[in-house]
Amino acid sequence: MSDHVYNVLFLCSRNSARSIFAEAILKNEGKEKFKAFSAGNNPQGEIHPYARDLLISLKHPLEGLSPKSWDDFSKPRAPKMDFVVTVCDDIASQTCPEWPGHPMNAFWGIPDPVAVTGTEAERRLAFAEAYRQIRNRVIAFVNLPVSSLDRLSLQTEVDTIGTRKDRQGK
Repeated sequence: MSDHVYNVLFLCSRNSARSIFAEAILKNEGKEKFKAFSAGNNPQGEIHPYARDLLISLKHPLEGLSPKSWDDFSKPRAPKMDFVVTVCDDIASQTCPEWPGHPMNAFWGIPDPVAVTGTEAERRLAFAEAYRQIRNRVIAFVNLPVSSLDRLSLQTEVDTIGTRKDRQGK
């Protein structure tokens, strides 16, 4: 078993919900194997209130979670990433900065809960659904035999996580 800790950067345009969920979940689930980060190209001033409320209700520590610019992770002294995972469609179509370390990139598109309209209950449900989908994917990622796969096989596995159909309640 490798002692290497893998750095993972999750990207979403505003870095206020989906990428924050992914960072919080990976911090919890991948404690000894992964170090999680998140950022966006247009970060908001704070975590979306519904995202914050959900994380608190699920007992995720909020310490260290805040919207950050992806520019912070493209600087020469930034942590070298092993994986960069985009969780929103907006960034997937944009040119990202050059990341130190030449990380493996993946796209795990999750519908934007911030864009959902309707009652407060419907909007909060959209955040819960985004969290559920991200959690399922992060759990699948954490359980990959990262250190024993060659780069091409690992890329295929990480990409497959982003295309899988999440089942309700799983």
